[in-house]
Amino acid sequence: MVIPPFARRPWRPALCRAAALLALAGLAGSVYAEPLSFDDALALAVRETPVLRAESAQIDAARQAAIPAGELPDPKLALGIDNLPIEGPDRYSLNSDFMTMRRIGLMQEFPNGAKRDARVAAARGRVAAAEAQTRITRLMVLRETAVAWIARDTIERQLAGIDALVEENRVFEAGMRARIAGGKGRATEAVAPRQEAAMIEARRDELDARRRQAIAALERWVGPRAQAPLAGSAPDWPIDRDTLSHALHGHPELTVFDPRARVLDAEVAEAQAGKKPDWALEMAYLKRGSQFSDMAMVNVTFDLPVFTASRQDPQIAARQAERTALEAEREAVLREHTVMLETDFAEYQRLARAVTRQRDVLLPLADEKAALALAAWRGGKGELADLVMARRERIDAGLMAIALEGERRQMAARLYYAYGDHANSEPNLSGEK
Repeated sequence: MVIPPFARRPWRPALCRAAALLALAGLAGSVYAEPLSFDDALALAVRETPVLRAESAQIDAARQAAIPAGELPDPKLALGIDNLPIEGPDRYSLNSDFMTMRRIGLMQEFPNGAKRDARVAAARGRVAAAEAQTRITRLMVLRETAVAWIARDTIERQLAGIDALVEENRVFEAGMRARIAGGKGRATEAVAPRQEAAMIEARRDELDARRRQAIAALERWVGPRAQAPLAGSAPDWPIDRDTLSHALHGHPELTVFDPRARVLDAEVAEAQAGKKPDWALEMAYLKRGSQFSDMAMVNVTFDLPVFTASRQDPQIAARQAERTALEAEREAVLREHTVMLETDFAEYQRLARAVTRQRDVLLPLADEKAALALAAWRGGKGELADLVMARRERIDAGLMAIALEGERRQMAARLYYAYGDHANSEPNLSGEK
């Protein structure tokens, strides 16, 4: 049986040459001569994506806000005049009446210790929540960058296959002309290779447009380096349902509820601490007229939380209700991700089976059909239309095999970066061992 070039192993050198030409064409319009590997793209996205810089600034803001959380309020400076006469011969005099005093003092408020400790705990919880949100964003960036890189790589592999088909079609056209020249074919058959060449060019135009779209999608995460040619391949992550299910409860979108719960617990504690009195200390120096002695004043004040039913208790109840709502929200997110995991894993299994079926069954059958149609046509027993249709089916089968493999790897990337905490795996962003 004659194996068409699209299915033979020897077509790989042509594919590699086409890929090299495609890379060189990309270099002609780009100043980035260094190829962009999968790991390079992930590292660049983590370093350069604006959304992660914004999240980093949010963490810094939360840390700065935590510094004064447990500090005492600023002291207050008090200036005044006490017992100034406003009637009689000594009115508005600061020195004549022995009771008139010019006062300068300081006052310091002292919130109770439980309230200050709760404020510190809330501030620390907000820092942890900001860090957890950054982990979520980081994984999103890694996931979307991986998907975008794989999408572009898949399209470029299809384009390389198209380039190999162009060369094959030229050989087919030359054979057709030789057959006609030898009197074994009809003159109208010379049109078929040109029609097929036009169909192949239409496919190339479609893939070129999709390639530009894929580069634009990748550029969102890695910036102008997305224009560079790709190098290497994406890792083939092992996808195991039990492992994914075990990691589900550690999903960053679920772990972010822990620091949020700590914040609400601290706010509940602060509201409860409102039932304990705060106090304040005030000290003042009182200056009288020169004929009178100066005086000093010390004053201590206490809050009296006597209306707790209408003040502190509703605040405590409100914070406790928010805490209950947070637990319900966490349960809802857990259920949502459980469904998403089952759905995505089922889709991954479907794609894995489709890849195997396309590679091991449908593509060989399309190759065999094209070979049989070619042999029949050369022997004068087959129709040219059947041969052209078989060749097109083989082209579709080859491109579909590449597309399905790309979809499978994209789904694997989504599962890998969605259901495992790889946000801190900077040295090995791709997850390879």
